[in-house]
Amino acid sequence: MGTDRTGLRPAGPVRTCIGCRGTDSRSALLRVVLGQGESGPAVVPDPGRRRPGRGAWLHPSVSCLDLAERRRAFGRALRSAAAPDTSAVRGWVEDLTQGSPSENEDRKRV
Repeated sequence: MGTDRTGLRPAGPVRTCIGCRGTDSRSALLRVVLGQGESGPAVVPDPGRRRPGRGAWLHPSVSCLDLAERRRAFGRALRSAAAPDTSAVRGWVEDLTQGSPSENEDRKRV
């Protein structure tokens, strides 16, 4: 970690989540890009951070995804005139969260 006049900050690139508007390191966020879906524009997850086009960053959690959808942040961040379909991102995030144990299961019982 480096320091600046505001205190400690991460050494790598810092990005802002379009859902909760919190900042985090690039490695902790999921990059999404605008692609073409079956019925129009669709938001596509880009976990490898290699797809071309304008990207937006999102915490890979259902709560941040819900906030981004409620705030209509995908259209603004990706500069899309029409509301894009987010079902691909929702499926990716739900698969990720179902595969990891919850915080309560990780804790030791005393």
